[in-house]
Amino acid sequence: MSRSGTLVARFRTLEGQDERMTSWFRRYLLPGFVFQSIIIAGGYGTGRELVEFFLRFGPLGGLLGMLLPSMLLVSLTSMASFEFVRVFGTYDYRTFFQRLLGRGWFIYEIGFLCAVLLILAVIGSAAGTLLLETFGLPYWVGVVGLLLTIGFLVFRGTGTIERFFSGWSFLLYGVYIVFFAWAISRFGGSIGAALGSGEVREGWALSGFRYGVLQLSLVPAMLFATRHIRRRREALWAGALTGPIAMIPAILFFVAMSGQYPGILDRPVPANHLLELLGSRGFQIAFQVVLFGTLIESGTGLIHAFNERIDGVFAARKAHMPAAVRPAVAVILLLLASALSRFGIIDLIATGFGALSWAFLFIFVLPLLTLGMYRLRKRASAARGGSAGGGDG
Repeated sequence: MSRSGTLVARFRTLEGQDERMTSWFRRYLLPGFVFQSIIIAGGYGTGRELVEFFLRFGPLGGLLGMLLPSMLLVSLTSMASFEFVRVFGTYDYRTFFQRLLGRGWFIYEIGFLCAVLLILAVIGSAAGTLLLETFGLPYWVGVVGLLLTIGFLVFRGTGTIERFFSGWSFLLYGVYIVFFAWAISRFGGSIGAALGSGEVREGWALSGFRYGVLQLSLVPAMLFATRHIRRRREALWAGALTGPIAMIPAILFFVAMSGQYPGILDRPVPANHLLELLGSRGFQIAFQVVLFGTLIESGTGLIHAFNERIDGVFAARKAHMPAAVRPAVAVILLLLASALSRFGIIDLIATGFGALSWAFLFIFVLPLLTLGMYRLRKRASAARGGSAGGGDG
């Protein structure tokens, strides 16, 4: 073989390896990163959520709540969800719940719209507050900037959103690791004392369970990211990894916060308080930029899921969804959510999130783990018996 032929063969080999790595990432890791991107702003981006659901039960009690009921529940339910989607081909939440709940599918839509508006209200409030406190910019600048960026990403579609989510998630992990290491170096003694105190207040397990259910309510919003999964093993592994991928940054953040317990419990945005204590203006700006990006991720993911549901209606009618509809939906939802943001981030999280966690337990989690598992077993039995409705390889 000539030298040029050898180089071409090597290039093709490397190209094939790169494609396999990309495929592996999309099948096993992308769902977890997309899920983490959607939940982070409403799940732990500001730190207020971690105070409400975990830290108020004591440093050790909160850590137990994150590791046991929350992370475990997210992984188990994600495994069931991804396999259900793979078998039945339900890549948007409308078709997913039509298959799961039958005629009662619209119940989830009511809950999902409430969750979208509530989380967008939290995101909008946080965006305005972050730019105001960090850069002294008017509150509306953060809200408008968030609106324009989300509208652009939603208009670009699934491919752009997946790339943005996965890339920003790696950046987020890097910043959180630096944040965690810095906090340990500065406040290691107080962090060790807080965790070593063994304070575990009653209710930690139930609160951790409620937090896990609340995050799981957004699993149907990221089903578009599971299209690359082809086999049961891939669905189960991707689901199992979703819990750790989503919760590891939250755990790092929680440990850093625990050193300031109990004073940090009253802070509206605990992340800002910790950054001020670290005393680095440069890192504070970098962290806030990344945090602002997580607000964009969460808002984009939620609105994109709603758009995918609308697109499913057009597809069922053998029509194409007009491109202008996507950013229009983003604008309408964000404007509606802005009316809720006046209640303040603390009240929105404490009252709204608490109520939604119970609603989604009965709308999504319990039906999936009972009725959903029954339908999966029934499909598997039909496939083994030679039924034409297989596809469960």
